[in-house]
Amino acid sequence: MTPTGGTGLGPQLAALGCAALVDAMGRVHRHRSYVLPLVSPDPGSYLFGPAATLSYMPYRDDVEQASETFADFFYRAVEDSPAEKVLVLSSGGYPDVSHGGGTKLSRVANHGLAGVLADGRLRDFGELGGYGFSTWCRGESVRWGGDTVMPYAAGVTVEFGGVCVVPGDYVFADASGAVVIPRRSLTRVLAEAHQVVTEDAGFVEMIRAERNPFSGRH
Repeated sequence: MTPTGGTGLGPQLAALGCAALVDAMGRVHRHRSYVLPLVSPDPGSYLFGPAATLSYMPYRDDVEQASETFADFFYRAVEDSPAEKVLVLSSGGYPDVSHGGGTKLSRVANHGLAGVLADGRLRDFGELGGYGFSTWCRGESVRWGGDTVMPYAAGVTVEFGGVCVVPGDYVFADASGAVVIPRRSLTRVLAEAHQVVTEDAGFVEMIRAERNPFSGRH
């Protein structure tokens, strides 16, 4: 996998894989933490870092937020320490609509974020794939979506694919899906994930040694 984002723990999480992390989360917490597989301009990459959240809502021209730009919400979301964060975009109820593209999201590269996790579609996969950060979303779009959804709030708790994401949660995504890990639980979840991998390896050895009870019967 291409290491295109996240803190120094990124390679360790990538080696463990999303499934082991989800299993570990299930041992530590009871809430849903996983997102089903997403699409990326670089499907060999992984994404890891603390969440900087941006909430979308259905577009209305009579609310105050409609007069603000994506840039306004972006800078509120990442605050004064954008490096290695993951920009998490909620869908506003429209996961099949574009929530951004290569031009707006060039800010992610400019400010050193780990990447983007979007619960909607994005435009300009060619551009996004060349920026050097990891992008995961619902798919590519060719149509602008600003007449359907609009940025509404930044730095707030959002819903993403049925998962509650709090600013500062750690987000990991790869080709198999994504997982959201509460900040305070990261060390424990990592330890549990290593245990999951060890246990699975032991089960594989046990299965390899199994005797077929029907072998030799006629």
